[in-house]
Amino acid sequence: TIRPPLQQPGAVMAPGAAAALNARLVAKHGFEAIYMTGAGTTAVRLGMPDIGLLTMSEMIDNAGRIADASGLPLVADADNGYGGVMNVRRTIQGYERAGVAAVHLEDQMMPKRCGHLMGKLLVPPEEMCAKIRAAVDARTDPDFMIIARTDAIAVEGFDAAIERAERYREAGADMLFVEAPSAAELPLIAPRLSAPLLYNMATSGKTPFLSKPQVEALGFKLIIYPNWVMLASIRAVSHVLQTLKESGSIASLAGDLPSFREFFDLLGMQEVQALEARYGVDDKARAKY
Repeated sequence: TIRPPLQQPGAVMAPGAAAALNARLVAKHGFEAIYMTGAGTTAVRLGMPDIGLLTMSEMIDNAGRIADASGLPLVADADNGYGGVMNVRRTIQGYERAGVAAVHLEDQMMPKRCGHLMGKLLVPPEEMCAKIRAAVDARTDPDFMIIARTDAIAVEGFDAAIERAERYREAGADMLFVEAPSAAELPLIAPRLSAPLLYNMATSGKTPFLSKPQVEALGFKLIIYPNWVMLASIRAVSHVLQTLKESGSIASLAGDLPSFREFFDLLGMQEVQALEARYGVDDKARAKY
């Protein structure tokens, strides 16, 4: 559950990951929570933009792998619930079984878009409220959190987004997520909404790149950093490939990269060795460096 850290003073930071390897890195660096990015998952699984192409089962499968690899409370993107209220029920049950601590559901129509892209269409607020009620009913663990996201700022304006968010809170949402507010709109959110708030530190720049104390001062409780780790890896991988292409050798990079042992230790090699010893695997057959 992610509720205990959220009950402490200050905001909780949840770096984004789309794969189990980066999930292990988030845990290694001592964060209290982790976020599964939908845009990142689409990029990793399909190499495509976040335009609503992934299915519920693909998202749940990825979430389970991230939760298992990190051991951290996982907040996961659940898009718009992948259909009507019955789909939402199945979505919540699947994420909960996968070990997820919280999901956010958005009020977009299909096909949905990344929250920082244009071209979004919204369902009526009544339909979204029904989905939230279905989500709340579907969970078996009362600590599993339902986060209601509205994308209404870009479609209907700021006031409409706040009105939608308040209706979603009344429908039973545990936390509210007003997507893509501007710098001018940010200070107006917390005074108007009586619920814990999520701050999306998306990479588009539509919402300012504020520090944790600045976000806390604005009244937000959970900060997600969806694709920053992935963007860092794109630059790093491109550098390796460019060097290899131009020089025909990888030798000059070896000193700047994790060693073979560091790589396997990150992946849990020491735990594997301890378990093989515990279960009496023959010494000659044990995994070793």
